[in-house]
Amino acid sequence: MFSDKTRVATHLLVITIAATIVGAASGVGSWALFEALDRATELRLDHGWLVWLLPVAAFVLGATYHYVGGPANRGTSLVVEQSLPPLDPSAPDHTPKIPYRMAPMIFGATFIAQLTGASVGREGAALQISGSITSLLAKPFRLKPSDMRLMLIAAIAGAFGGAFGVPLAGAIFGLEVQQTGRLRYEGLAPALAASVTADFIVEALGRHTPITEIAVSIDWWIALRLAVVGIAAGLAARVFIEVLHGVKKAMRDLISWVPGRPIIGAIATLALMLIFGRDYLGLSLPLINDALGGSVASWWDPVLKILFTAIALGCTIPGGEVTPLFVIGATLGSALSGPLHLSPTLATAACLAAVFGAAANAPIACAVLTIELFGAGMAVPAGIVCIVAYAISPKHGIYEGQRHGSTKDLRATATQPHHS
Repeated sequence: MFSDKTRVATHLLVITIAATIVGAASGVGSWALFEALDRATELRLDHGWLVWLLPVAAFVLGATYHYVGGPANRGTSLVVEQSLPPLDPSAPDHTPKIPYRMAPMIFGATFIAQLTGASVGREGAALQISGSITSLLAKPFRLKPSDMRLMLIAAIAGAFGGAFGVPLAGAIFGLEVQQTGRLRYEGLAPALAASVTADFIVEALGRHTPITEIAVSIDWWIALRLAVVGIAAGLAARVFIEVLHGVKKAMRDLISWVPGRPIIGAIATLALMLIFGRDYLGLSLPLINDALGGSVASWWDPVLKILFTAIALGCTIPGGEVTPLFVIGATLGSALSGPLHLSPTLATAACLAAVFGAAANAPIACAVLTIELFGAGMAVPAGIVCIVAYAISPKHGIYEGQRHGSTKDLRATATQPHHS
């Protein structure tokens, strides 16, 4: 008869092996999505007239999701929510499930959105694909609800780590994003296994994440100015969330026919394009590349990217939010480097992931992501900016399925109200 310790060790081994398979699937899914989106972006840039099809594309996507999508409409929030245990331990525990149709729907929708210029991201789409594929792969094995939740944590970690080439940050993100102020340590081994495997797969298939070592010499005066960058990043996250929720509410109040909402977003995007140009369509990766190259961004770059992205997502055009928020963070840091007399490259790199980290309530993962992308010298700058931004950002983040685990008061002992 096996001892309890042997059973625990065997269970951990089996779950970790299963998470490795999940990571492999996540890596393949992310690679396929990114390759397709690269082609979509190239086609849009080569054939500028494609952006005028955005209203038609938005209507098709809106109608498809409304009439066929079902639970898939909830996107990344559904994956995050399903990875959490029930709030009431005494309640019946149901096996988490992500709709199988979520993967092909978000793959096709993100491709069409990028082809026609909607300001939406891709990593959120990769996470949805990973969660959907994981649910499909796990079906024959009839996993216990708790084990299935571990697989979904692995799916989140694999998608994030494979997408950016940051396996450690991916593992932490899978544990951190579910619940504000809490890390799910029981998922540590499967999350790391999935994230590392996904990164290996993406690299093996030919997509390489550029690693740029940034030399950093920091003192107290630089640290104080970086804290100011962190405050600005937290405020940017707050503005993005408020504008996004405001657009969603306006669409619900004004447009009762759900498939009509993406059309409004598409028309608004084209109107903004006519006024401000095409730099803010799609992923806007050149803005990040320019900022990291030392060019100082204009103050309106992060503002306009917030506007373009909040309108697209708020009007329910399908897609992710991670890369647009990275663009907002990078251009914000770059724009602040001038008045704060900071190195443009340092400010850009330190702020790149901070706005997303604040908006997603995942500051630790985003600080580690910065270190993995730009070297160990960025540890202190990234930590300062990401943590200050998190402290400034609102309690409610971009993922509705995220559970609120603790106050965002960063004092060691927050004062609790006294109940007599």
